[in-house]
Amino acid sequence: MGLLDYLKTQFLEIIQWQDDSRDTISWRFPDEDKEIKRGAQLIVRESQTAQFIYLGQFGDTFGPGKHYLTTDNIPILATLKGWKYGFESPFKADVYFVNTRLFTGNKWGTANPVMLRDADFGIVRARAYGIYDFKVVDVKTFLKEVAGTDDHFPARRIRRHHAPRIVSVFTDALASAKVPVLDVASRYQELGEALLPLINPAVTSKYGIEISSFIVENVSLPQEVEQAIDKRSSMAAVGNLNDYVKFQMAEGMTKGGGEGAGMASTAAGLGAGLAMGQQMMNAMSAQQTTPAAVPPVISSAGGIPNCLNERCRESSRRKRSRRAGNAENGVSKPETNVGRISKSARRVMKS
Repeated sequence: MGLLDYLKTQFLEIIQWQDDSRDTISWRFPDEDKEIKRGAQLIVRESQTAQFIYLGQFGDTFGPGKHYLTTDNIPILATLKGWKYGFESPFKADVYFVNTRLFTGNKWGTANPVMLRDADFGIVRARAYGIYDFKVVDVKTFLKEVAGTDDHFPARRIRRHHAPRIVSVFTDALASAKVPVLDVASRYQELGEALLPLINPAVTSKYGIEISSFIVENVSLPQEVEQAIDKRSSMAAVGNLNDYVKFQMAEGMTKGGGEGAGMASTAAGLGAGLAMGQQMMNAMSAQQTTPAAVPPVISSAGGIPNCLNERCRESSRRKRSRRAGNAENGVSKPETNVGRISKSARRVMKS
């Protein structure tokens, strides 16, 4: 091996990153203790950004394209290196490639229920989950605050460590929005769009990333609240109870035998019982509000004999004469047979 061939192996001539992982956000170019020579090629592909770092300080930043590393296009690095007469000798620096494409389909969810004050159900506990998309918009902030000196930073670490911070912002926004629980399902898109202005300022300034879309897929309630909603829906679907009972009775008559008929007859029986109970209650209330009817007077014609025969008349005369004798003697005897039918009258009625 000649001297020129040896020197070629000690210098970096082409610097590039061919990403095929689909999950890597940042990647540090492995220099293998080699130096970058003057005029080396830097190839940055679409949705990539190359960042030079020299001795812990940020150098020049390159976007997509082919760049030749000379003094003219690395002014920051030249200042850091202290090149007074231009870039002539090889140098060493760290080159980080950052993937700026959109990372889609990242799942999020509330680890604990969110306490909401609802006008219909009072205080309820709700859980929510969905997906969000993000991308890196500030390379220097991302490398400084998130990736650090890692040579490989995958997107799953964003989902694992930073998704809870995103969910906390969503929780605060949902609790302060005061949206009725029954109306949340119709406002999923509205909630997601309203949360972006609240999430992005904090996320971008701290981590250098931006949430492009925030989608709420579902907001679930406790089982007790869901059962109460189902019961309310069932009552609204039944509507008029009398019509529902008539319908069930007609269904039971037409189906005949079988399990369906038994269920229908049971429902019809319950409905009939409810209807009979309602009629009895109406009758009792009518009796309480209506005055008692006067019993009709039984006429003498065709009814009980009104002492028209001779025996009845004789018995009446005897009673009057006894009362008159008692009155003359000063003896008063309580009339215990007032309003009762005499024995002679009973014998006449039996005959």
